[in-house]
Amino acid sequence: MGWTCRTLSKINYFRKCRKLIVDNSDPIEKLISMLGKLPGLGPRSARRATLFLLTKKDLILRPLYMAIKNVLENVSLCETCGNACTDQVCKICLDPKRDKNLICVVEDVSDLWAIERTRSFKGVFHVLGGTLSAIESIGPEEINIIELQRRVLAENGEKELILALNATLEGQTTSHYIADLFMDTNIKVTSLAKGVPIGGELDYLDEGTISAALTARKDF
Repeated sequence: MGWTCRTLSKINYFRKCRKLIVDNSDPIEKLISMLGKLPGLGPRSARRATLFLLTKKDLILRPLYMAIKNVLENVSLCETCGNACTDQVCKICLDPKRDKNLICVVEDVSDLWAIERTRSFKGVFHVLGGTLSAIESIGPEEINIIELQRRVLAENGEKELILALNATLEGQTTSHYIADLFMDTNIKVTSLAKGVPIGGELDYLDEGTISAALTARKDF
């Protein structure tokens, strides 16, 4: 009985080792595994995507490889706002037509892009890179809140911060924290108003809803 258990244990061990070897050496399985890590893609979707890419090597797979390689080598985060760009400072921050005293604070770059799609915001941005979370032990030092404070206080002019964070518990907690930081200053702090539902995320809202929320912002 004991011998049988030991034998089965060894068999299972070698099976696991074989699986690891196959997974690490087979480029198709590696691609499936990596695609499966993308948001919205599970193992089955990753397999379908892989098969599609393999049948469209010259049309999609090769250009996709070149695009990913180009992004990997040339894209970084803007030193001023945290937007994704190909230079040290992004085009939004460099645009002289933008109101530098109007700063929209967002959680992620995807939220920045969502607001930019509305074509109704003429200020600049600050990407926090996350929200405060006691459960995940994410404090002000783990996201770009301190950088926001330094940026706002270092620049002259009457400034307004628009807190365009998601209407989630973490988003609202972060908004309150930022508002408290500038409570005793002359910085005006506002937040998005109507149009953003409780529990909603900016990246999933349409341009009209975001535009209405920006226009109807209120004091925070």
